[in-house]
Amino acid sequence: MTTLSGAPVAPLLARLFAEVDANPPAQSPAFAGTTTEQHREMMRSKTQYRDFYAKLADFALPVTPEVGGLLYMLARATRATSIVEFGTSFGLSTLHLAAALRDNGGGRLITSEFEPKKLARAKANLIEGGLADLVEFREGDALETLAVDLPETIDLVLLDGAKALYSDILDRLESRLRPGTILIADNADYCPEYLERVGSVANGYMSMPFSDEVELSIRLV
Repeated sequence: MTTLSGAPVAPLLARLFAEVDANPPAQSPAFAGTTTEQHREMMRSKTQYRDFYAKLADFALPVTPEVGGLLYMLARATRATSIVEFGTSFGLSTLHLAAALRDNGGGRLITSEFEPKKLARAKANLIEGGLADLVEFREGDALETLAVDLPETIDLVLLDGAKALYSDILDRLESRLRPGTILIADNADYCPEYLERVGSVANGYMSMPFSDEVELSIRLV
């Protein structure tokens, strides 16, 4: 039995994913009357992301259960003790990562979210899951919250916030990445500069798509 597969985490995640299915983000006003191309433009914007994601404050934007399982497995396989997450939302991915830290013997997960309502939901979920003691919640724009007070080394990074900012967030974390640090980026195709950066061995990374939506990368040096 693992923390992820046992109570209280497993039934909590099952309930949360069911709630996501019942209240999908596609119902949000953020998508009302927008074309596919307009949606892509908003996702790629470095200036409109605050307004766009504010309209999604009542909707969870989680990873899929399959990607959640991947997060847990990668954190366990690398024996991660230091994790940074960009984009907390309701904390479903946070639960997977914190469960891995618990089963690794402990550690610290820094997660950043600029929507106060979402951060409150995430905190409540981590408390319910018995994992809040492993998590440092940072409220505000991650361009600021993830620019200070970082651990000396980072074992794993999850990028699942405003997609256009992925490369900018990497700027703030890169000096703390060790050889072997794993990076998981959701919907990274909305940030071509990030994909170009982690796709180049010359930049110190190797990268490949895990699925249509997730890019999996490793720091080489």
